[in-house]
Amino acid sequence: MDALWWLIALAIMAVGLLGTVLPVVPGTTVILGAAILHRVMVGAEKGMGWWGFGALTLLALASYGLEFLSGYFGAKHFGATRWGVAGAVIGGILGIFTGFVTLLVLPIVGAIAGELIGGKRLVAAGKAGWGTLLGNLAGMVGKLLIALAMICWWLVEVPSPSDALRPLFNGVTSGDGR
Repeated sequence: MDALWWLIALAIMAVGLLGTVLPVVPGTTVILGAAILHRVMVGAEKGMGWWGFGALTLLALASYGLEFLSGYFGAKHFGATRWGVAGAVIGGILGIFTGFVTLLVLPIVGAIAGELIGGKRLVAAGKAGWGTLLGNLAGMVGKLLIALAMICWWLVEVPSPSDALRPLFNGVTSGDGR
């Protein structure tokens, strides 16, 4: 039964990993939830320890901070004013509710629109939009790396159920007949 819960937790973590690049699914929160579910179902002796949960929680919080700040710093690095940053934030909020493509496009459109409203020319506004895009992409890569670190941490800390899985593979031999 422990092997089943280990596999279920790993499958849920895979969904969380996808959630770091897809909107709607809160990726690192799902990974943390899978680790908690595993501990509840198999018990403290076979689950992750409290220090591990503390580390996973800090990593999950860091991923959300990174997601928020990456678009901001990307836009600021490329010269966005507060108008452009506000437009990018509004576009990001609207993008959450409208789908994956618009989640990427609306912050850029918002940054450009905010800069135009603030009185900048189109080229300068376009630079702010470009900075928003690059910042969001960098944040997405950072979240993906944090999620991978969370899963690796869990795999290292939680005992592998390999002995419990062995009966599932009885009779299966490698290519050399062993």
